[in-house]
Amino acid sequence: MSTPIIPDPIHAGIAKGWKIIDAATLTKDRTLEADVVIVGSGAGGGVTAEILARSGLSVIVVEEGALKSSSDFKMREAEAYPGLYQESAARKTADKGINILQGRTVGGSTTVNWTSSFRTPPATLDWWRRHYALPDASPEAMAPWFAMMEARLQIADWPGAPNENNDILRRGAGKLGISTGLIRRNVKGCWNLGYCGMGCPTNAKQSMLVTTIPAALEQGATLITRARAERFVFQGERADELLCQGLDAAGVHPNGRSLRLRARHYVVAGGAINSPALLLRSNAPDPSGQLGRRTFLHPTVISAAFFPQRVEAWAGAPQTVYSDHFLAGAPDGPMGYKLEAPPLHPLLLATTMNGFGDTHAQMMRDFPHLHGMLALLRDGFHEDAPGGSVRLRGGGSPELDYPLTDYLWDGARRALLSMAEIQFAAGATGVQPAHEMARRYGSWREAKAAIAALPQGLQLTRVASAHVMGGCAMSGDERLGVVAPDGRYRGLSNVSVHDGSLFPTSLGANPQLSIYGFTARLASGLAASLTGRPAARLAA
Repeated sequence: MSTPIIPDPIHAGIAKGWKIIDAATLTKDRTLEADVVIVGSGAGGGVTAEILARSGLSVIVVEEGALKSSSDFKMREAEAYPGLYQESAARKTADKGINILQGRTVGGSTTVNWTSSFRTPPATLDWWRRHYALPDASPEAMAPWFAMMEARLQIADWPGAPNENNDILRRGAGKLGISTGLIRRNVKGCWNLGYCGMGCPTNAKQSMLVTTIPAALEQGATLITRARAERFVFQGERADELLCQGLDAAGVHPNGRSLRLRARHYVVAGGAINSPALLLRSNAPDPSGQLGRRTFLHPTVISAAFFPQRVEAWAGAPQTVYSDHFLAGAPDGPMGYKLEAPPLHPLLLATTMNGFGDTHAQMMRDFPHLHGMLALLRDGFHEDAPGGSVRLRGGGSPELDYPLTDYLWDGARRALLSMAEIQFAAGATGVQPAHEMARRYGSWREAKAAIAALPQGLQLTRVASAHVMGGCAMSGDERLGVVAPDGRYRGLSNVSVHDGSLFPTSLGANPQLSIYGFTARLASGLAASLTGRPAARLAA
């Protein structure tokens, strides 16, 4: 039986003349002009690009990563992580305490995420209205924007049954009376492969790579890849131009070529580490002192469990079951957490879990029987969860300083206990928390006592995150946010921010749909102000 040929929309678009400049191949410096220059092609930049281009504006999108497409996605970790992620999927906080997974390719993290799609939780929106002077941050006000993006990106209930990895969460929680729900996904014609984190080889995932960026290019937008946005040049309260460096073929080192991008308006959408970093490198005004501060991660702790039956957690839709049971309390009470079941692949699993030698080797031999569960800790709502700060290294590259407090460690301990109890309730023969001093425990009674006694701390508890938010907080109170409610950067008349860095706290949910909805609203307002007519509406 022959392998079916998957049409590659990127190759087709290039063949018909899309305007794409690969800065790695430049032989001379370039100067380009447009109505709007957008930094970043992920959830915020992609949505903004389509809305502005469809509204009749000329658009340039500049992306630090390379343009990869379904023809390049081979479901191999060794190729995907260096090619599609920031710092080869090994970006870390300054103290190396948290590993951060962020996309670095056209489409940004939407190209490599696991498709989980949640609207912003009502409790989070309520907090923003009450504490950050954002009266339009309500479920009712945001519903039309979420609905528009859900239609545009095919976000819907997943019709298939959960794979065994996810069903273990459902079954175990059900036996304990813990509520669960099903995760909506942005997919169309999904093959149920389970390798979403390495780029979708069938173009089923409705990421920015196959939706909004191609739509903008169809409208005449220009895409510049492997180009690093270095700094803005300001003239008074206006950005006069954006200076970019071309990068080498690996997309790492400058190749000696520069680009000067000039526009009526600039949109910063590089993600919640790179966006604050660009503005910091540019010495952007910061009267509130909040630029780069209050950056949040949903610090994530992990619990592995071993089952008699084969789990094969690498196969099937990656995340389809969740539980918000432990988010029911007040946001500023004890730290709450969301439970999900992530896909497991050998390289990421082996480098995330603790142990070495024979113990680690045995875990990997048991890989087909291994189930994974994670807890996303909801940070940003308590005085002892202030998040982190983006700062610049000597060469101007960003790093995130993210202190881990006793308040967070208390949440981590409770989360590890909750996950272990659910896993044993589902029939696990052993549970091993991702903690340097933990081992495989054979019963809930043993695990309960051991986890309660484990010291929680830096480099002991394994912490990761794929969700970066904040650093350019949006607020109606200029003392609390560097960005106004319309997305405009305070103190700069022609600069906006359209990405997850806008969020004044974490979300308590996977962020992509929140970014889509808020960006659609902000980009539509920007398009109307620049053109003098209503913005184009997006449709499936």
